[in-house]
Amino acid sequence: MSQPVRGGLAPWQERRAKELIDANLGGVPVEELARECGFSKAHFSRAFSQSVGMAPHRWLMKRRIEVAKETLRDGRLSISDVAVACGFCDQSHLTRAFTGMLA
Repeated sequence: MSQPVRGGLAPWQERRAKELIDANLGGVPVEELARECGFSKAHFSRAFSQSVGMAPHRWLMKRRIEVAKETLRDGRLSISDVAVACGFCDQSHLTRAFTGMLA
């Protein structure tokens, strides 16, 4: 069992936030994540960054790309369909986000 990071989220809060993000790859408002964890928006964002090492939106983008890579390996959907299914506007949005994560 991991110990909470000082100033970060409790393990249950981190797990809940990640579950909500994974269930809503199209995007979930930070206000909703904060409410689920019992924090204000600003406090939640700081605590999430402290615990996870990146802002909630950056973590969402990372998860979208991970899911897109898994789905593309499957080979059943086109890149455009994968992009939309993973919460990107279109194929070029996925490409820009993927390229940006490499930098």
